[in-house]
Amino acid sequence: VVHQADALRFDFAALATGPRSLRVVGNLPYNVSTPLIFHLLAQREALRDMHFLLQKEVVERLAARPGTSQYGRLSVMVQYHCHAERLFSVGPGAFRPPPKVDSAVVRLVPHETPPWPARDERLFADLVRQAFSQRRKTLRKALKGLVGPEHFDVTGIDPGLRGERLTVEQFVQLANAASGQPMTVQT
Repeated sequence: VVHQADALRFDFAALATGPRSLRVVGNLPYNVSTPLIFHLLAQREALRDMHFLLQKEVVERLAARPGTSQYGRLSVMVQYHCHAERLFSVGPGAFRPPPKVDSAVVRLVPHETPPWPARDERLFADLVRQAFSQRRKTLRKALKGLVGPEHFDVTGIDPGLRGERLTVEQFVQLANAASGQPMTVQT
């Protein structure tokens, strides 16, 4: 069955035959890759996994680690919801006509339960968005109005850091502290 629809509005979950039964595979154009991935993450309960051929830079952002220039909102949000794994590169010579960019294949496997559950996922998403909206600002300034000094104190996170230095777990800890329900650190 072929479904002709706008992928950014399509209800992929309606195709599922059971929980975590859908496998999504695609060659995504750069301009829709991020919005489509966020759209699919909203339907993650129906997804077993996703495999995408993307521009190499997007794959690097999906799997980026804290402290790297590629690490940002997309990295944190995808890694909160999924295990992201870069599988292999695809050079321009694999296409006709060859593009001017390199590509890579990524596998995203949604977590059944996030390793560090946010008590309020909307607050978590807002906090991450705000932390990366002005990358050169410290967390103290970037998160003003969302996170107070007491939240930094209870989590032990330095408010003088920038968002790109925090792990996904630390973002969750800050969001949980700001929601009034701190998360215990697992050792």
